[in-house]
Amino acid sequence: MTEATSGNLGPRRIGAVNWLGLYVLIGKETGRFLKVYAQTIVAPVVTTLLYYIVFAFALGGGGRMIDGVAYLAFLPPGLIMMSMAQNAFANTSSSLVISKIQGNIVDVLMPPLSPFELVVGYVTGGVARGLVVGIVSIACLSVVAHIRILHWDYVLYHAVMGSMMLALLGVLGGIWAEKFDHLAAVQNFIIMPATFLSGTFYMADRLPGAWRLLCHLNPFFYMIDGFRYGFIGLSDHTLHIGILVMAFTNIALMTLAYRLIAAGYKLKS
Repeated sequence: MTEATSGNLGPRRIGAVNWLGLYVLIGKETGRFLKVYAQTIVAPVVTTLLYYIVFAFALGGGGRMIDGVAYLAFLPPGLIMMSMAQNAFANTSSSLVISKIQGNIVDVLMPPLSPFELVVGYVTGGVARGLVVGIVSIACLSVVAHIRILHWDYVLYHAVMGSMMLALLGVLGGIWAEKFDHLAAVQNFIIMPATFLSGTFYMADRLPGAWRLLCHLNPFFYMIDGFRYGFIGLSDHTLHIGILVMAFTNIALMTLAYRLIAAGYKLKS
């Protein structure tokens, strides 16, 4: 806290964690997407609704069943998680790239914030955006689809961990990218293929052998599978393995992001 001695303000003492700086950074990252909610919240929700309408009605999904579960109940959790993940990635990656292009990244690097605090600040903003998009998507889809939550613990765990994973990937992508073309390449050739090869629209056991193996090696698969289980009680793989995969993936990504920021890779040069 700021100290006052004889009416004069003294230097602020910072403990093990710069809570004020972290609070300001998180406020900056959440404020970014809340100020343009039509683009960052409304648009993804509309896209999710359009996906649902196309797959459920236009492509004849209304009468389909998957392992005893109606396709109209199977589809929404995957669509919601996909939208959450993409928006968590977009929040962190765009923030870093915009700061680098505009040259104001120094305003974030100069304050007494540790590399770990920087990672936490950016990731918290990405997770917040992902969760907000998820909550609004659930509310809107509930109007046209029968949505109920059977296991709140699985829904919350995979919502937070999935958003965190994509937010961390966004940090890594934002650090690496020097312009929006680079960021688009990450989105188009890594994020989108991994998202669609994750069982969003189907069960992985319906895939041929090699594709099924590739799907099970994809962390996005466990993100979708655990989240969907929380809604409909149907899982495509061992749930405890998915929980561990999500945890270890996030630890690995956070460690990498921390090291890159600590080294100033493409940030200080």
